[in-house]
Amino acid sequence: MNQTNSPVQQQEAAAKAETKSASKASGKSRTLWSDAFKRLKKNKLAVIGICWIVFVVLVALTADLWAQQWLGSPTASDSTTMATTSLLAPCAEHPFGTDSLGRDILVRVIYGARVSLSVGILATAISTAIGLVMGALAGFYGGIWDTIIMRAADIFLAFPYVLFVVSLIAVIGRSLTNVFVAIGILGWPSIARVFRSAILTVKENDYVDAARAMGASDVRIIARHIFPNSVASIVVYATMNIGGAILTESSLSFLGMGVIPPTPSWGSMIQDGQTYLMTAPWMMIMPGLAILTTVLAFTLLGDGLRDALDVKMKDA
Repeated sequence: MNQTNSPVQQQEAAAKAETKSASKASGKSRTLWSDAFKRLKKNKLAVIGICWIVFVVLVALTADLWAQQWLGSPTASDSTTMATTSLLAPCAEHPFGTDSLGRDILVRVIYGARVSLSVGILATAISTAIGLVMGALAGFYGGIWDTIIMRAADIFLAFPYVLFVVSLIAVIGRSLTNVFVAIGILGWPSIARVFRSAILTVKENDYVDAARAMGASDVRIIARHIFPNSVASIVVYATMNIGGAILTESSLSFLGMGVIPPTPSWGSMIQDGQTYLMTAPWMMIMPGLAILTTVLAFTLLGDGLRDALDVKMKDA
C-alpha cells in the first residue's frame, strides 16, 4: 500500500536531496579539520613554517646517507690536518666553515638538528601526556582534585624554569635521555592549565549531560566527548611547546648541562664558538641561525594552527 508524504516531509526530503547534491558537487565534506586545513593552507607564514620543519626533519633523518661522505664526521677530528682545516671561513668545500678542531660546522648543525628535534618532540610528548591527565582530573572532577593539582602547578611555575631543569639534571645525571625527561616532567603545568580551562567550558554542554544520563563512565565521557572538543587548544599549545623545548635544550647545552660532547648540539656549538666570536664568528652564527629559524618555524605553525582551528573564523 503506497503512502503519500505530507508537504512537510516532501520539503525535508527535497532539502536533504539538495544538500546531498551540493556536497557531491563540491566533493568535500564540511568538518572542523577540513575547514581548518583549508584555512591553514591560506596562511602563508604557517606554510613557510611547515616547509622549513619538513626540510629540517628530512635532512636530519637522511644525514647518514650523504652528510659524512660529503662533509666529514660530525664528532671526530683529524690531528694531521687540523692545522690547515681549523677555523676555515665559509667556502665551497665547507659552506658553514669549520670549527677549532677542523670539523665541518654544517655537518655538525645537521646532526645537532637530530638532538634538538628529538628533545623537542619527546619532551613535549611527555609534558602533554602528564598535563592532559592532570588537567582532566582538575577540570572534570574539581573539588579537592582541582585544588591539589592547581596548587602543585603554581609551585612548579613559581621556580625559574631553566634553573629548575638544571637542578633536576644535576640530581638525575647528565645525558640526552635525562634532558628530555627533565624538560617533559617540568613542562606539564601549562598544558594542564590549558586543558583544565577547555574542560570547564566543554563539560557544561548538553551532550555531556546526556552521555552521563545514559550511564557513560567518566573515562568514556572524557575520551569520547570532552577531549575531541578540547583538542584544538592542546594541539596549538603543544606545537609551540616544541620550539620552547628546543630553546631549553640549547640553553642547557650552552651551560654545559645538556648533551655530552662530542655529540653535536646547537647550544654546545654556540658555547664553543663564543671564544672565537671575533676571529671566527660563523662558529656561533650558524648554529644560532639554526635555532632561530627552527623555533620560529614552530611558532609560525602554532600561530597558523590557532587561527585555523578557531571555530569562530569563517571562510569568505
